[in-house]
Amino acid sequence: MLITFDESQQFFHLKNDQLSYVIGIEKGKYLTHRYFGPPLTSYHGSNQLQLIGRGFATNPIAEERHFSLNTLPLETSTNGSLDYRVSNYRFRNLAGEGVTAFEFSDYQIITGKPQLAGLPSLRGPAAETLQITLVDTIQQLSQVMTYTIYPDRPVITRSITYHNDSEQVVYLEQAGSMLLDFPSKDFDFVTLDGSHTDEANINRSHLRSGIQAISSLRGTSSPQHQPFIALAEPQATEDQGKIYAFHLIYSGNFLAQAEVEQYGSTRVQMGIHPEEFSWKLSPKAAFQTPEVVLNFSDSGFNKMSQTFHKLYQEHLIPEFWQNKARPILLNTWEGNYFSFTEKKLLSQATQAKDLGIELFVLDDGWFGKRDDDTTSLGDWQPDTTKLPEGIIGLAKKIHEKDLLFGLWFEPEMVSKNSNLFRQHPEWVLQVANYPMTEGRGQLVLDLSQKNVQDFLIDMLDGYLKDGHVDYIKWDMNRHLTEVGNQLMPADSQKEISHRYVLGLYRILETITGRYPNVLFENCSSGGGRFDPGMMAFMPQTWTSDNSDALCRTRIQSGYSYLYPPVMMGAHVSDVPNHQVGRITPLETRGLVAMSGNFGYELSLQKQTPEDLEIIRQQITFYKAHRQLLQFGEFYRLQLPDHLFATAWLFKNEIEALLVYSNGLAQSAQQIHQLQLKYLDDDADYLEATSQERYSGSELNHAGILIPPMNSDFQSFYRHYQKL
Repeated sequence: MLITFDESQQFFHLKNDQLSYVIGIEKGKYLTHRYFGPPLTSYHGSNQLQLIGRGFATNPIAEERHFSLNTLPLETSTNGSLDYRVSNYRFRNLAGEGVTAFEFSDYQIITGKPQLAGLPSLRGPAAETLQITLVDTIQQLSQVMTYTIYPDRPVITRSITYHNDSEQVVYLEQAGSMLLDFPSKDFDFVTLDGSHTDEANINRSHLRSGIQAISSLRGTSSPQHQPFIALAEPQATEDQGKIYAFHLIYSGNFLAQAEVEQYGSTRVQMGIHPEEFSWKLSPKAAFQTPEVVLNFSDSGFNKMSQTFHKLYQEHLIPEFWQNKARPILLNTWEGNYFSFTEKKLLSQATQAKDLGIELFVLDDGWFGKRDDDTTSLGDWQPDTTKLPEGIIGLAKKIHEKDLLFGLWFEPEMVSKNSNLFRQHPEWVLQVANYPMTEGRGQLVLDLSQKNVQDFLIDMLDGYLKDGHVDYIKWDMNRHLTEVGNQLMPADSQKEISHRYVLGLYRILETITGRYPNVLFENCSSGGGRFDPGMMAFMPQTWTSDNSDALCRTRIQSGYSYLYPPVMMGAHVSDVPNHQVGRITPLETRGLVAMSGNFGYELSLQKQTPEDLEIIRQQITFYKAHRQLLQFGEFYRLQLPDHLFATAWLFKNEIEALLVYSNGLAQSAQQIHQLQLKYLDDDADYLEATSQERYSGSELNHAGILIPPMNSDFQSFYRHYQKL
């Protein structure tokens, strides 16, 4: 059994070979956090609770001055229940009161892992699940706290279902997914932060007294902050030290925070952002929170990443794509923008096929009167001046060239200058008497409305049902403003942000369920909504609109904390780069892009014969090593430093590939012997170029010499065949 309950000591112990997680019941009422870390053979409470009378403490049992909820390590809590630390939930009744008193009621242990109603979550048929029910008997409220443990992963998942069991309406003003208290403050706070075209910067700082938090109130998870935090031992590196990581499976507004309180403990809390959120819980109704993944590593950040990578590949993304090789694509955007004809597209497709490309993707500009980004979103009918035979005619001609065909959509958006907006202005997010603010020349459809959801499902179904489209790039290029509508009552307006996300998930679940063989790529101006919630429906994401090879070493390294390379779209683009103007060698652009989900986004017609031959060789190389690059284990040997020097390692049971980029050249180059660290110590390896034979232990510990590089943006690879 993975989960046991010690009746005499009142401890739940979730345990496998890689971790233990212990929950206590104190005074028969209060759920306490007792341990999270390396596996314990047994647990008998040796790390006793510190119960001391404290100044300003409140005492639920008046005669026990040493017992206070404000100092207990808890599994959930709220500020309205004698605890002054950050809250995980908050109810308010019709009298305006926010006080609750939840106490332990009962529990059950379930084989497997229940799925969450209306929300994406991890699969887990071999897992075990603990459900603990807390009740407030005064107001007849309850919450079911769900914990799942896997037999072979250092992972716990958590979520909560909040219930109104009374006959009165109550309002749920905060619906956190998880909270736990660590008995220490000696951690670094690690996050992935950034902006559009500069996503996933790794930020690390030591915890200080008070609250450190990241969040999004943009209606999406956002490029500003990934819904992820980690607490790391200060000495933790890529290869050693303990890491406690938390990742929210959700695509909307979120809050993730750590509070160092006055006596040296650290509280971690994560869930839907409570600002501008409230949920009207009618009698007998329930609210399900998103799921949080808790990931423990005892061997640094690379082990943390390995756990996330394998977990998401095996238990999150659509099952059809778990082990399905991804095609090499040509995306037309940077080669054409809005200016193209069918004849031009077919010429590009012919050249792409000759080079070995497998998927031809028509990006923006194919519908309505879409000659710029101010018009036609929502009018998803082909522009027959560009495509005389429409999408079906083009797709057939692409398929005749033995290429797959892909198409760009931005379903959640509408242009003011569109037939859809003129017919249905009520379908747009809006607040009465205030302007509908445009962003990027567009408005946001209100996906909380079922008729809007149904319209988008029917529209997409029309393009997919005949099998002409093999791939969809789903874009989303602005964030939410004026989040309201004229349909919902005043006391439910704060539900709309979450209902938008639920509507999005309904659309995605319906369409991807009908067409599991269609490859969907998630995009939001690049990584603006790169989160596990979206990955549950779309197995890959366009990582960033910034395709510059130098910038991509940092962006892809950051995202690799959580996602394997096969989930990260990476394209070779033209130079000077369209985002930063940098000129980098085609060889380096190729190696960096091959270290993700590989493709091209450039004008093939403008390439020199020499460059076209390099592209042909890159495609041949990638096909030969696709299984390794898409599904092998990925390790960061060197994070980008101040000069952007970066080293990545891919390996499986039969081969390994080192990819190195120097970033910016330097004078007086230092000696650099790079240890490969993760090869099989007991095996021998043949290096493909030199045909030299080395032991794994030599490559791991003695390493290889990084050769001098006398110009910027140089790169090389070393391929090792395991003997």
